[in-house]
Amino acid sequence: MSTDQHFLIVPASGIGSRIGGDTPKQYLKLNNGLSVLDQTLKTLLDIEQIKGCVIAIAKNDTHFKQSEFFNHPKLLTTAIGGKERFHSVISALKTLKPFANDNDWILVHDAARPCVKTTDVINLIKQLKNHPTGGLLANRVVDTIKQADATKVKNTLDRSNLWQAQTPQMYRFGVLSKALDNVINNDLNITDEASSIEALGLESILVEASKSNLKITTKEDLELANFYLKSNS
Repeated sequence: MSTDQHFLIVPASGIGSRIGGDTPKQYLKLNNGLSVLDQTLKTLLDIEQIKGCVIAIAKNDTHFKQSEFFNHPKLLTTAIGGKERFHSVISALKTLKPFANDNDWILVHDAARPCVKTTDVINLIKQLKNHPTGGLLANRVVDTIKQADATKVKNTLDRSNLWQAQTPQMYRFGVLSKALDNVINNDLNITDEASSIEALGLESILVEASKSNLKITTKEDLELANFYLKSNS
């Protein structure tokens, strides 16, 4: 039986400029009274396999201390977030060094994905438990995808092998640390952890998940998240 532990990292230092307003999107209130971040944490910290959590927040963050999860027993510490998402993840990984071994699992989840399903995360953990590297939640692309030049269509992509990446993205501590060091050392431009793993030429496994695990970027996304959460309650 595997004794590898599972730790959660939540990058939550962004300002969410596309949604507008003065409040960062992870602290916007949902219809159930929780902030987007708190709803995310409520789901993930209730998962038995997750033993500890680090949240990366902005240096001048004044919101998180008001969270009901500020003193949660699984919250090991907070880390100072960086300019890009991967900077925040690196910062969080450094704070996890006293707690995690190289073979332990790190689940990185977007703060702005409050509709993630417990069953999907548990399935991710189950599917990857014997894998040497890791993988991520994703869903198959079903729409026709056009490649464009500005607003002019160039061609249509074959969607049969296209997936839309979600989070959590789950990788072993040592592998993820090495992959993100490689990003820094080679000044790479990445948007998720899976991209850093790809840059090392390592394999990632796609684990299919619900399309309701959307990332809140616009006000319309916030409304849709409220709909999903109400439907699942």
